[in-house]
Amino acid sequence: MSQLVRNVPFPFPAGRFPPELGAVVQRTVVSGELPALVVIHDDENDWLIGDGVTDTGDSAASTLSHVQHVVDRDPTVADTATLPCGYAARRPSRSAPWVIEEWRYADEDE
Repeated sequence: MSQLVRNVPFPFPAGRFPPELGAVVQRTVVSGELPALVVIHDDENDWLIGDGVTDTGDSAASTLSHVQHVVDRDPTVADTATLPCGYAARRPSRSAPWVIEEWRYADEDE
């Protein structure tokens, strides 16, 4: 696997995650314990991938990982590679379709 890079110019060529792209990923997703149910592409061009259960802001529950590792485990995550900045893709289960919605950090609403 290539060097991990967190800020890769977007949009991605061919609408596919670049192999070097890194994201903040919940450990439960990296390990395969839980499926990826939330993919966030924040306003700063960072990517976060969560299990839909654990708080995405809990740094102890997350790690940096290549997005490709998540895609290798669950190819449907590749469907979110065109997600614009400031949006999230969510689904209730691994077999459900992704639902796209605007997203912002909770503290931005205050």
